[in-house]
Parts: sequence; C-alpha cells; structure tokens
Amino acid sequence: MAGLERLHAALSNGHGDTRLSWTNRIVIGLIIAASLTAVLETEPVIREAVPTGLFIGLEAFFVIAFSVEYLLRLAAVGVEPRYAGITGRLRYMVSFWAIVDLLAILPSLLLLGGQESFLLRLARLLRLLRIARLGRFTAALNDLVEALRGRRYELLISVAAAGFLLLVSASVLYVLEAEAQPESFGSIPRALWWSVATLTTVGYGDVYPITPLGRIFAGITAIAGIGLIAMPAGIIAAALSDLVQRRRDG
Repeated sequence: MAGLERLHAALSNGHGDTRLSWTNRIVIGLIIAASLTAVLETEPVIREAVPTGLFIGLEAFFVIAFSVEYLLRLAAVGVEPRYAGITGRLRYMVSFWAIVDLLAILPSLLLLGGQESFLLRLARLLRLLRIARLGRFTAALNDLVEALRGRRYELLISVAAAGFLLLVSASVLYVLEAEAQPESFGSIPRALWWSVATLTTVGYGDVYPITPLGRIFAGITAIAGIGLIAMPAGIIAAALSDLVQRRRDG
C-alpha cells in the first residue's frame, strides 16, 4: 500500500506540493510530442521525407507509454476512499478525466484511421488541462474562474451586444446588397458570414459590399468591430487586475 501511496502522490502532486512532479512533467512532454507528431503526420511532404514506418513507430511508443500511465493511475487511485476496491475503480473509469486519459490510447488500440482518428489523437491535448489543475497552475486557473464569475453579467451584456450588432449589420447589408450580390447577400444568414468576418476584424475579403451605401455601412461596421473585440478583453483584464489588487490589500 505504501508503494501505491507514493505512486498516487507522484501522479497527482500529493502532499501539498505546489511544483509539478517529474512524473507529470514527463507526461506533459509526451502529450506535446504525441500531438506534434499527429500534426506533422498530416503533411504529405513530411511523410514522404521521413523513413517509412517512423510515424507508426512513434505512435506505437506513445500508445505504450500512455497505456502504462493509464494502468498506473488506475492502480494508484485506489488509495482514495471513494475509488477503493473494484467498484471504486470502475467508478473512476467512467469519470471525465479517466475517459480523457482513455481517449489518448483508444484510436490506436482500435486500429482506427482517417480524420476521426486524428481528432481523437489530438484530444490528448485535453489532458494538459488535467495536469494544469495540479501545482501552481491551480491558483492561476482559480483566479481566472473567479474573475470571470465576478464579471459574468458584464460579459453577458457584451456577448448580447455582439449578437445584436451581428444581426443588425447582416440585416442592413442584406437590404443594401441583396440585389447586387444575391449569392453573398441574398439572405440574412448569408450576410451573417460577412458580419462575423468584419466585426471580428478578420476580414477574409472573400465577400464584400460593392454598392456605395453598402461600403459606407461596411466601414462603420468595421470600426464598431474594434470596440466589439476590445470590450470583453477589457472586462476580463480589469477583473484580473481588481483581483490581484484585492489580494495585495488584504
């Protein structure tokens, strides 16, 4: 039992340690390396340049490593009273983070292929959130959640204002541009694509107004989009600043 307790402490940063254990640091490195490998594997030029079977070998290594880690976590979690025994471990296996751990190895174990397999393999990045809940990352995440909760009404108002502005801009461009460009602005849902691209200041340029009134309104909408993006960012920054100041004063 003492061995399981030490293993559990290493995997979960037990004993109140604010630093990530070496075990979790290694897991983070494996997660990043596995995700980067999955991304690079989608590029045909890279696949042709590397030795045959390299990506298959790397994926096999990651699957073995994550499988061993999963089994170790399953064994070590039994030291917690709620997960003790076979029933407790079965309860752990259907918990959210245990399912996320299983997704790290499931695609390869089931010999899945294609884009669906890639998305499941990339889901390994979710496991970084699990580890981020440990050590010093916990305080930072709690601060962010507390700041968002404290300004939730202001954020809701900014989201509502954004939705209203999107609908109004799409409706106006529909009226001004529908006759000139029916394919792009022939309906409000079609015009919404232009509104989203403009108000978020992305501006893809694939759809744009060509009538004089449409261009004038598009300029006004683009300027309004700057404030639309800045509003929630300013609210969150102010909330975090207030939180830090209160802790210093307290």
